[in-house]
This record gives sequence, structure tokens and C-alpha cells, in this order.
Amino acid sequence: MMQRHHYLGAGPLCGAQIRYFIESERYGILGGLAFSAAAWRVSARDRWIGWDDSSRQQHLNQVVNNSRFLILPMVKVKNLASHALAMAAKQLTIDWPAQYAIKPVLLETFVEQGRFSGTCYKAANWMCLGQTKGRGRQDKNNRKLLPVKDVYVYPLRNNATTVLSAGTVRRKRTINTSAIDWADEEFGCAQFGDQRRVKRLLTIARDFYARPQANIPQACQTRAKTKATYRFFENDHHTMDTILAPHYEATRMRCEQEKIVFAVQDTSSLNYSTHPATENLGPISTQKDGVIGLLLHDTMAFNDDGTPLGLLDVQCWARDSDDFGKRHRRRQLPIEQKESYKWLKSYQAVAALQAKCPDTMFVCVGDREADIFELFDMALGDPNGPQLLVRARHDRLLDEDNGLLWEHVQRQAVSGIQEIKVPRQKKRKARIAQLEIRFAQVQLKPPSWKNKLKPLTVWAILAQEINCPDDVKEPLQWMLLTTIEVTTFEQATQKLAWYAGRWGIEVYHRTLKSGCKIEERQLGSADRIEACLAIDMVIAWRIYYLTKLGREVPDVPCTVFFEDAEWKALVAYKTQQSIPPDNPPTLREAIRLLASLGGFLGRKGDGEPGTKSLWLGFQRLDDLAVMWKIMIPHIDPKNKSSPSVQYPRYG
Repeated sequence: MMQRHHYLGAGPLCGAQIRYFIESERYGILGGLAFSAAAWRVSARDRWIGWDDSSRQQHLNQVVNNSRFLILPMVKVKNLASHALAMAAKQLTIDWPAQYAIKPVLLETFVEQGRFSGTCYKAANWMCLGQTKGRGRQDKNNRKLLPVKDVYVYPLRNNATTVLSAGTVRRKRTINTSAIDWADEEFGCAQFGDQRRVKRLLTIARDFYARPQANIPQACQTRAKTKATYRFFENDHHTMDTILAPHYEATRMRCEQEKIVFAVQDTSSLNYSTHPATENLGPISTQKDGVIGLLLHDTMAFNDDGTPLGLLDVQCWARDSDDFGKRHRRRQLPIEQKESYKWLKSYQAVAALQAKCPDTMFVCVGDREADIFELFDMALGDPNGPQLLVRARHDRLLDEDNGLLWEHVQRQAVSGIQEIKVPRQKKRKARIAQLEIRFAQVQLKPPSWKNKLKPLTVWAILAQEINCPDDVKEPLQWMLLTTIEVTTFEQATQKLAWYAGRWGIEVYHRTLKSGCKIEERQLGSADRIEACLAIDMVIAWRIYYLTKLGREVPDVPCTVFFEDAEWKALVAYKTQQSIPPDNPPTLREAIRLLASLGGFLGRKGDGEPGTKSLWLGFQRLDDLAVMWKIMIPHIDPKNKSSPSVQYPRYG
């Protein structure tokens, strides 16, 4: 039966296995299921569980793979598939221990995108964790010839992740007390199978952090370290995912300490046209033979104060030039085959994190590109999942004859007036804008070509500028859609403030491109660039994090971020005193001193330093610290008396 009707045939299946018929007393055989040993390594699953190599090897036999599922094509019974899955899962908990003396804790399966939508698994309460990479066990050359599949899991116990991750070595993370520890905090738990590789990763990260804008030879400084760095990026095991995995874990622990976390998604293009010999790049413009490079879609976590907590998900890919021209078929293609599926994949990554941090509220924030009906459908389909806050792009049709979205919300009464400060731009003066706030609960109808989807109930918030100056050509206007209930003016303005915080990821991307010079990396192939990019992305986050933390906790000692040689050399250089004080400066004082090396003047109207002056300051600080370490042993101990240091007063 399977050989004849299932597109993969009957097998062979791997390892331990059990097969079931789906049988009706009246109609006979309706289909069948097969369960077998779990896949050895699945990034989305392993990350959700929290596995390292040793814990995977220890607990993999407690995961069972639903390797075949078939309902005969002539059988048309509503809800039969999801009902059969539920019955099979219940029966398997009895039969598998009886057959193999092992109690299964988790079921997994893989649903090929474009061929199936996974509806029956969703209806049976299976969770989609992400996608496979399109690689098999024999894909040593990373050719990705296999179709990409969605990864679904079904926990057979409420504490499935706890049971499966038992024995995983998790080092206790604490707040840094010295700057040299930061690399170990973000990368020290990397699973490369060889601790020497981990040490090399830490060395590369520290070198890149000390000189953010330098090329690789300049950052590494010695021939031996430069050669070792290039070899590190050539290793097929050092991928973007494996390098970022420990940083994701560090981000999770920072998120656990917050009541609310904003998971902001955005897409950026990386231009490598100046390196045409680089392999496996793709077009990033609207022209098939135009600019080449990579596309980057990342999700950054921010707390309520706008401080970046770290990356939650990163997707990097090169477009296939053969895909040009498929835009006219976009309505016929399932969402899984569209580039816009990146938003759903990142949402799934945040949903997996939400399950691990039940006391933290996650809100996924996206710009107008994220106004995707399937994304809202996914968010509303999981009552325990992250919330969604998106700027509307489409004037969607509403259910119950309410007309179009914009017209309907504009008909609502004004709930209040919100004043905001609009900063000055090149051709626009700074001004105080007055916004009329309206909101309403709406039911969005699915597009006509997606009639299988049901209407969705969300809340819409409209902010429109009034009394606009004559020289302003485009008054401010925002329409936000959210899965969070909005019934008051205060709640509406709160969501507007939340969305305004999305600007933080734009600052991060500017730091990544201009501060870390990622588009100038010359590594010969896209895979090596992605591995290097993983480190650069954490470096850029660290610089941005330092900038924000100096404003959030300005009075903590600067030793939280700066090692002794760094702050002492910095103080000595700026104060022209060879003997540093006994007590280190505060974090705010040290950051402003560092920024002054990068051109920050600290005038009354300058405010606090930004990321640009900091990354420029880092370029000089490393040399100052090295010279300090060389010269300090030669200072006569008898003359070491700590002077009274007056730090420069700014503003």
C-alpha cells in the first residue's frame, strides 16, 4: 500500500520501527502510519530541546520519527487524518516501550514544503519548529539538493524538553565583571567537538571586537593568527548556525530576566559586487544580472527600555537567478515557497523561545513587509505563542460588510491626541506633531486566492497627523495591526510607542555595515562569509548594547565592560596622568571618554554618544591598552600614588 500510494514508497526505514494500519470495521483499510528512529541532527529540533552533542547522543532514542503517514486517495473523510494521528500517538506510548523497553518522550516528523501544508499535524496539536536545511547525511559539499521540509514535533509529556535535555552541561551565566569574559559568555558554549576550535572562535571574536573596522589581517595582527582565522572559516562545521547557537542561548537567559521582550524582525541586503569572484552569491536588486550579494533577515530582542538583548534568529541566503520572473505566479505559490516565508520562520523561532520563557511576554514586531495574512493566522493559532505587532501595508477587506480596513478605522471616534517629537532631517525641520488616535477591533477577510483560510480577528490602531505645517509634504500616518487587545487610548499609544522602538534594528544594521565593514570581507565563498558574518553580528550587537547600557545603568563601575588595562590607559591618555586612580570611573564616564577617541565632542546639545563614535573609539583603545601593558611594568613603584583625577565635563 505504501509502496504504491506514498510518494516516498514503503522504505526502507531506519532503526527501530513500528507500523500501523488505519482500519475501519465497515470500510476496511483506510491508510497507514510508520514510526521509526529519529533523525540524528536537526537544527530546529535540537535548538528547541536545548541539546548539545552529548545530550543528543544520550536521549535521541527517546524521540520517535513519524516517517510515513498515508490516507488512501479514494478516502474523503473530514478530520480523519488528525484523528488518526492522535490515536497513533496514544497507542505508540504503549507499543514502543513493549517492543524496545524505551518510553518515547517526543514525536517528530518532516513535511515537505510545496507538496503538503501540514494541516492535519496542526489540527492534531503538533508544533512546527522551523525547517530543515535541504541537506542529507551525504551532503558533504553543502549542495542542498534535497527539498526543504517543515519540522513538526508532538510532546508526549508536558516536561518533554526538561527530560530530553537532562544532563546537558549548561554553564551558569552571570553579569560580566571584566571585558575579557564577554566572548566566553557569547561563544564559550559552542559545540564544535574540539575545545581548541572553541578557543579559536573566542580569539577571533576578541580580535574583531578590538578593531571592528579592520580587515582580517589587520584585526589578527600576526601571520599565524590570520592563517588560523582563515582556516576556521574554511571548516564546514563552522556554520552560521553553530557559531550563533551559544549566543542564542545567552540571549535567552537575558530575555528571561525581562517581563516583556520585543522581537524585532527586519531584512537587509549585503552588497558584494566589488568581489565578483566570490562563489554562491546571488542577485539582490530587481535586475537579474544586477548587484550581487546576500540577503539577511534577522530578529533582535529588545527590552522595554530599548536595550538590545541579542539575536534570536538569523536567516542568510543568496537568491537563485533562475527564480526571477516568478512574481507573476505569487498568488499560485504556497507561502512556504515564497521569500516572505522568512517572517513566519522567525516567528516560529520566537515561539520556541516563548515556550522556554513562560514568564516573559514576547511581541514580534515587523514593518509593512510583515503584513502577511498567514503570519497573523499562525500567531492567532497559538494562544500561548508570541504576540504580533505589524504596520499595515494592505487595505484589506473586512468581514461582516464593514468595507475596507482604512475606511472603517477612520470612521471610528478619535480616542485622543498624542504629541510626538519629529527629529530634523536633511530637508525637514524638527517639529512637534499632533496625532489623532483611533482604534477598532476588526475581522480581516483572507485574500480571494486564499479562500481556505478563515477570517482573523485583530485590533487596528490608526495615528494621523493633524494641523500639519504647510512645508510638510507627507503628514505622518501609521496603521498598526496587533493580536493584543486594544480598548483604551492609553493601550493604543502604548502600542505606537512599542512600534517606534523598531527603529533600534535599523541602528543595529547601520552598526553592522558601517561599523564592522561586513561588506568588505573577502573570503571566497558565501558559506565562509556567513560564518564570519555570524561573529560580526555579535560584535555589532555588543557595541550597540554597550551604547544603550551606558544610558540605562550609567553609575555602575566601568569594569563591567572594560578590563583594567583598557580603562586605565583610557583615563591616563585623556587626563594626561600617568598614574590612574584607585577607583575606576563609572560606565557612563568611560563610554564618553571612549567616544571622545572617535570624535564625540560632548557639547551641551550633543546628548549621549552613539554607536559610530564608539566603534571608532575602539579602533584606538586597543592600541592604547597594549601600550599600557608594555609600559606599566617600567613605572617606579615608589612613584605610584593615585592622583585626584577630574574627568572631562560634557555639556
